[in-house]
Amino acid sequence: MSKMAVIYTDLFLDQKSGIAKFNTVVTKLNGEFATAKNELTQMQNRGTALETEIGKLRDAPEGTPIDQKSLQAKIDQLEQLKKDIQRKGEDAQASYNRRRQELFTPLQEEIGRALEAFAKARGINVIIDAAQVPLLFADEKIDITRAFIAEFNSKNPVTAASTTTPPE
Repeated sequence: MSKMAVIYTDLFLDQKSGIAKFNTVVTKLNGEFATAKNELTQMQNRGTALETEIGKLRDAPEGTPIDQKSLQAKIDQLEQLKKDIQRKGEDAQASYNRRRQELFTPLQEEIGRALEAFAKARGINVIIDAAQVPLLFADEKIDITRAFIAEFNSKNPVTAASTTTPPE
């Protein structure tokens, strides 16, 4: 007789009740890119300030002397800043995606092995990921999500060593 189960893998990422190692990896990843994120935010704030300055110069009351050279310099500076933000943002996103892959792939493989062992130990032949496949109905008795997360977290505790792997 075949035994089926349902799991909701999106719950693995829940900060409070999900897989603890996911939160550790996410925190590590975000920490590694905090400087780049802050730089982009500062650049965007500078861009907003320049746009405001340009707007004030353009909206000055008629007859107010405007230094066209200064205005054009601010416009040119804003255009260059926008290009720099775009480029830096794309580079940061590519680096983030690459590093995310490096950090998450081993964890996903570890979870896959653990899920297979979990299923075999309980005689489960098929597990359907309800986060990926729309289900019309699934009895809550076949939902193994919480049990799997609890077992994985107990067998794979987050340690200081797993949080301090240096980036390559």
